[in-house]
Amino acid sequence: MEDLTQEEWVEKLSNDDNAVILDVRTDAEVAEGIIPNAIHIDIYKGQEFIDEIEDLDKSKNYYVYCRSGNRSGKACQIMEQLGFENAYNLEGGMLQWTGDIVDLKT
Repeated sequence: MEDLTQEEWVEKLSNDDNAVILDVRTDAEVAEGIIPNAIHIDIYKGQEFIDEIEDLDKSKNYYVYCRSGNRSGKACQIMEQLGFENAYNLEGGMLQWTGDIVDLKT
């Protein structure tokens, strides 16, 4: 697991052909907007979260974010324990995100 600043996260992601963006926020938070092409798995779902994470392709590189960077950091640690080699936490999360957002309310 690696904590990346917003700039590092965006730069690494833009140069990664094997990238998956993972949003671990709640449904209510996601309804306010999501980073384009992100998949959503709510970390608060406990075992269901772990089951869904285990179904993911471990050969991919995961760029993980939440609201502030705390839950996504925990998600990266869980992923590491499950055998994922490349999980990158977005420091500051959506609170500091200045990139594109898809509004799901429309």
